[in-house]
Amino acid sequence: MSDGEVLGLLVTTRDEPGVLYRISEAIFKHGANVTYIAGGAHREQTAELQLEVAGARDETRLVAELQSLEGITKVSRVPTFQRIYGKRVIVIGGGAQVGMVAQGAVSEADRHNIRGERISVDTIPLVGEDQLAQAVRAVARLHRARALVLAGALMGGDITNAVREIRDAGIIVVCTSMAGSVPDAADVVVSDPVEAGVMAVMLIADTASFSIEHVRGRRF
Repeated sequence: MSDGEVLGLLVTTRDEPGVLYRISEAIFKHGANVTYIAGGAHREQTAELQLEVAGARDETRLVAELQSLEGITKVSRVPTFQRIYGKRVIVIGGGAQVGMVAQGAVSEADRHNIRGERISVDTIPLVGEDQLAQAVRAVARLHRARALVLAGALMGGDITNAVREIRDAGIIVVCTSMAGSVPDAADVVVSDPVEAGVMAVMLIADTASFSIEHVRGRRF
């Protein structure tokens, strides 16, 4: 499904029970499907919902019907998050190495975004097996996440299990050269943290002639 087939909506509502049900029912009646929903700002007795809807037979009529629902105060068309922020590279691990990976990823993303691509980079420095494993598993639930870079000196145990799980969910996993079992579970191992960030972006960019199938299982 292309981004052009997805309708982005910002819905301002009264903050009360039943509003989300009425919105979902209206979308269903129009033969459409909610592909993404997120809560936004809350101000006194109002709330905002960001919706992305696919398959609406008549977008204008859908917007008008949503606007007429009880509890809805405003409905605006907005660009989807895919159009604005695009694919996401997530960088997790030790602070110093995370910063170096981010430097490479941001520089490479800038090169592709100038040419019409949309790639964003998110980072969080974390330590501890449990925290890292939870963060890795959460990547598969993040909207638009396409690649994860793990940067650190030692990772294994449940982090390795989490890496295998998100790879099965379609997330590309790059890691820096480190001790532990994570390098054996990752798609690609890259010694230089800056280059790891560059490679993660290249692996998901439509404007790069580079495929994970060319490098999976290799160490650089």
